[in-house]
Amino acid sequence: MAKRKGKGPTPKAEDRHWHAKRQKARAVKSAKRTGTPTVGPGGRAKGGDAAPAGGRPAGARRANGEVPELVTGRNPVVEALRAGVPGTALYVMSSTDERVRESIQLAADRRVPLLETGKNELDRLTDGAVHQGIALQVKPYRYAHPDDLLKGTAPLIVAVDGITDPRNLGAIVRSAAAFGATGVVVPERRAAGVTAGAWKSSAGTLATCPVAQATNLTRQLKAYQKAGCFVAGLDAAGGVTVADLEIASGPFVLVVGSEGKGLGRLVADTCDMLVTIPMPGRAESLNAGVAAGIALYEVSRLRS
Repeated sequence: MAKRKGKGPTPKAEDRHWHAKRQKARAVKSAKRTGTPTVGPGGRAKGGDAAPAGGRPAGARRANGEVPELVTGRNPVVEALRAGVPGTALYVMSSTDERVRESIQLAADRRVPLLETGKNELDRLTDGAVHQGIALQVKPYRYAHPDDLLKGTAPLIVAVDGITDPRNLGAIVRSAAAFGATGVVVPERRAAGVTAGAWKSSAGTLATCPVAQATNLTRQLKAYQKAGCFVAGLDAAGGVTVADLEIASGPFVLVVGSEGKGLGRLVADTCDMLVTIPMPGRAESLNAGVAAGIALYEVSRLRS
């Protein structure tokens, strides 16, 4: 029988092709756990709080007050900066484009750090998304506590149920700020959060109108009722028009549902009353942001 040839001595760990990848993965995992940044090629910090890293770890939720979000592309970035979206870093490859130059100027005016970067690094930061050589890292939003919205003797709170488009949420916040609401409360799960899109559609009012997250919206509405608030839900089948809701002059919570599904069953059952916006025209329903604006106008008129 022929004698098998050995493969030679076992190579050292650092000489194996997979060793470097494993060590890098361990370092990143350790940095996420301890908050210590790891340093990549060129001395750039990755992860942790010492330097903005962009991107989102696998499984991380967007705009939950924990993970930063990236706005990519020349038009989206300049529009976000014009709208006052709070940025923590502006990544730029070159400044040859007029929109990029305007973004750099707006970032400088708002003291947003400017970081020159290469294509490979920007591809990594944006997870391969189309970035056109520019990306804005948005500051994670810090949500208020639902009880913080119970301000004054007659608080006006807007509760949002089933809204999944951040632009609709931003529009609702804009109307809430315009008509004197103390804040907006959203469900923690399966709902739109405060993203760059919400900041843009809010026209900067997110800086002054707080948004709170509720672990369970139905339970939170009951807590508001115990605190003395009257809870009314917007619904096409409501028996009272918003304009006739005189009780809205006191502590009041207006619940707005999605355009398609409306209010959830449990949320609707929890409301003290369902109210409607009369529509003599041909439209069957209104966009959630538009409906909230109309209803809040009527409520503010009653409260004045």
